[in-house]
Amino acid sequence: MNKICITAIAAAISLFVTAAPAQAQAVQPISAKPLDLSIHMHFRDKYVWNEDWPVAKELTRLTNIKLVNTASKVATNSREQYNLLMASGKLPDIIGGDGLKDEFIRRGMEGALQPLNKLIDQHAPNFKAFLKENPKIAKAITAPDGNIYFFPYVPDGTVSRGWWVRQDWLDKLGLKAPQNVDELYTVLKAFRDRDPNGNGKKDEIPWFNASPNEVYRLVLLWGARSSGSNTTMDFLERDGKVVHPFAEERFKNAIKNVGKWYAEGLIDKEIFTRKSRAREQLFSADQGGMTHDWFASTSTYNQPSSIPSRVPGFKLVAIAPPADINGKRYEEDARKLVMPDGWAMSFSNKHPVETVKLFDFYYSPVGRRLSNFGVEGQQYTMKDGKPVFTEAILTNGKPVNSQLWDIGAQIPLGFHMDYAYEAQWTFPSGLAGRDLYIKEGYNVPQFPGVNMTADERAVYDRYWPDLETYMSEMAQNWVLGTKDVDKTWGDYQAHLKRNGLPEVLAVMQKAYDRQYGK
Repeated sequence: MNKICITAIAAAISLFVTAAPAQAQAVQPISAKPLDLSIHMHFRDKYVWNEDWPVAKELTRLTNIKLVNTASKVATNSREQYNLLMASGKLPDIIGGDGLKDEFIRRGMEGALQPLNKLIDQHAPNFKAFLKENPKIAKAITAPDGNIYFFPYVPDGTVSRGWWVRQDWLDKLGLKAPQNVDELYTVLKAFRDRDPNGNGKKDEIPWFNASPNEVYRLVLLWGARSSGSNTTMDFLERDGKVVHPFAEERFKNAIKNVGKWYAEGLIDKEIFTRKSRAREQLFSADQGGMTHDWFASTSTYNQPSSIPSRVPGFKLVAIAPPADINGKRYEEDARKLVMPDGWAMSFSNKHPVETVKLFDFYYSPVGRRLSNFGVEGQQYTMKDGKPVFTEAILTNGKPVNSQLWDIGAQIPLGFHMDYAYEAQWTFPSGLAGRDLYIKEGYNVPQFPGVNMTADERAVYDRYWPDLETYMSEMAQNWVLGTKDVDKTWGDYQAHLKRNGLPEVLAVMQKAYDRQYGK
């Protein structure tokens, strides 16, 4: 087996950057002559690589490499497009997109993708140094055969979501931010019963969420877990053992209490149907009281031209996680160690050195700026050596991240996110919440995921999809009250055992021990 060498750092780097502004920077081109590389990159069910993106044009200017799209521009299912591509056997030079990590591992071991270990060692000094500084990430992206087959999208920072409450409602009712599960119950009942929006109607929705499955995170209040990461229903590692939180005994009592709160009208009755527009709808209608959501995006609702312009006095504040029944405060959702996104090199690529240098460029200072902020002079300017978005980007009323997607930045190729990009459009209330969660260390470690052999993957694929669907359906029934937790828990456990959960956990444990050590 090949093992990636991450202990030595190349003395020389392939890119030389002067101290001049980016538009005038002298960056050594990767290819002496103009080089076209084909790319299939269909992501988020709507985007493909676009040669007319400002970022794409700047990439060509800096590297002398042009990426040429081969993915369908009219297709609306990214996974379907990927499957069709792989089934055709006619692969472009580069394959990229979101949620493809397991596919990169599997296809790499099958021979469809090139192993990158030697290429990284010899031609990717930036990425090589990055892996040396982040050995956990190196382990997380290494296949069972010891090879690395893709460059990943790596988040920056630690915290992501947190608890939010309407401070103006608390003030009106003479209440303080809840510090534990009992106080939270009291606050939610007050929001339900004491007319904090002052319209004389009992139309307040005490707790809601824009993501339906976030309701399961409420089980943390009763000492259970809902996931090992910010991925819904993810596995988790407990004392070296891979488990699934929905199958643990502690989950039974916790989800029972969530169902109790739902029945009492403390949780949005449309929690499973309202979905992405929930914040906009309920805050605009002066009906939503508490939620658990992203610091950056949720803070924007405090912008004077946003909800306060329609709801006088509106004020959201981020608060510490209420302590659970055991007196512990913790936050389950955090940024992943590494996203399952990135790009890889196909077996038919005739320019592997140039391609891996292109991948490495995105881990260089210049490439990282380009992938995070766009093009200097268009989306940002340099101030005190740091990229700062223009006023036009920050104040035009459109989400900054959406603006960047539209010009080819912040897309799921292999790059290292820079949290400074997000911090610039996060309002003070979001930054205060972020800083609180970091300072107090509320976030629990994230499950890094495992990379399986073909035999292990066959077991996982045989059982897990149906198990996950069953777990999700049962949990939803328990919240809605359409099934009784106590009466169905025994049959639930028997179903999990009978339909392969022990087998799934066994192969995941084997992969985890191999990848990260016992």
